[in-house]
Amino acid sequence: MSKFLSEEWAAEVTAALGQHPGFKNAIGSAELGIQFEVSDGPEGDAEYYLKASGGNSIMAVGTLETPDVTVRQTYDTATAISKGELNTQTAFMTGKVKVSGNLAKLMMHQSAIQQWNLATVDLDIDY
Repeated sequence: MSKFLSEEWAAEVTAALGQHPGFKNAIGSAELGIQFEVSDGPEGDAEYYLKASGGNSIMAVGTLETPDVTVRQTYDTATAISKGELNTQTAFMTGKVKVSGNLAKLMMHQSAIQQWNLATVDLDIDY
């Protein structure tokens, strides 16, 4: 079991995405960087990112130098999305997730975001 938003968690997500045919097919060879900023967590604010390039995707804790998109959300929202209790699109439409940057590029890879949830739903995560 890995702690949510830890380096171990990021490594497990990276492995799950790399082994999930739906995600790999949806992301393809896209060049995409998404920075996530999580506020109000039990240990303060946290940052992590997803970087897809050349058919490989990496999730890591920290800051991406030049993200295409930045996603801001509270810890409660991030947890609900990770658990599958809250749909990413619903969170965006209701203002629980704030997105800045190249929204068109993010929308082009909407199916990969949906597959991401499917790829990681069975991970054993400590929230």
